[in-house]
Amino acid sequence: MDLKKTNAPVNTITYNKTQIEERTGNVYEAITIMAKRANQINSEIKKELTEKLEEFATFNDSLEEIFENKEQIEVSKYYEKLPKPHALAVQEWLDDKIYYRDTTKE
Repeated sequence: MDLKKTNAPVNTITYNKTQIEERTGNVYEAITIMAKRANQINSEIKKELTEKLEEFATFNDSLEEIFENKEQIEVSKYYEKLPKPHALAVQEWLDDKIYYRDTTKE
């Protein structure tokens, strides 16, 4: 997932309810689908961030020696400025990029 190419808002905005429920016919079902996708996005971002931060990890038993790693701080700041997972999921939903199916209708 390329987080740089997304046009999801960083701030909270109000969405048109009819636009959200248009594909499913039920706003609650649409929100559930977006919530599941937001959880997936969150776990992907967390995994990516953890992998990047492990590169800078120092394993010292001494609490007195704490080093500030500028690269680690920059990576953390980058991820803090990204849109939140729920905003990314809503934008994917509105752009028709989320595939879903109703297993009860088959």
